[in-house]
Order: sequence, then structure tokens, then C-alpha cells
Amino acid sequence: MSAAQPLAFADVPAIPARYRLQWEPAQQGWVLLFPEGMVKLSASAAEIVKRVDGRASVDEIMHGLEQAFPGTDLRGDVLEFLNAARERGWIEICNR
Repeated sequence: MSAAQPLAFADVPAIPARYRLQWEPAQQGWVLLFPEGMVKLSASAAEIVKRVDGRASVDEIMHGLEQAFPGTDLRGDVLEFLNAARERGWIEICNR
């Protein structure tokens, strides 16, 4: 499998239909459920994935996080996570 083109700020990520984001009381956290299993997300990863709705661009997601967590420079970390999430199939890009 070839490496995917890095995400651009205008890209619009979405959670694929086979995944479902939900709070899991037994895990005490947010998880991505899929037919083969489950991925427990860290608190910061969950904050990012909760904003992946198939309508907001990468830039809009970053802006929302910067408003929620003022005084922090999250852009690099958010972009790195979103690229890793796409490589793992947790998100896909709607506008390409």
C-alpha cells in the first residue's frame, strides 16, 4: 500500500460508515467501534474525532479545538493525528 498524500487544511474528513464513535462506560472513555473490534481513544484523540463530521474541514476542526483549548498551538499535533487516523482507516476524506 502506498503512502497517502498528506491532509490539506481544506480537506473534509469523515468517519467511515463501518465505524461508530461512542462513549463506552466500561472503558471509561470514547471508542471507535468497528466490525472487527474497538479502538479506545485518548482524551485528546477523542476531542479531535468528535469534530470529524464530514462537513468541517481540517482547518475548521483545528479552529474549533483552538477555541475550546485557548493558548495552545495544536495544529501540528492535530494534523499528525488526522494523518495517522486516515492511514489506519478511522477517517476518510470526503472531498477528494
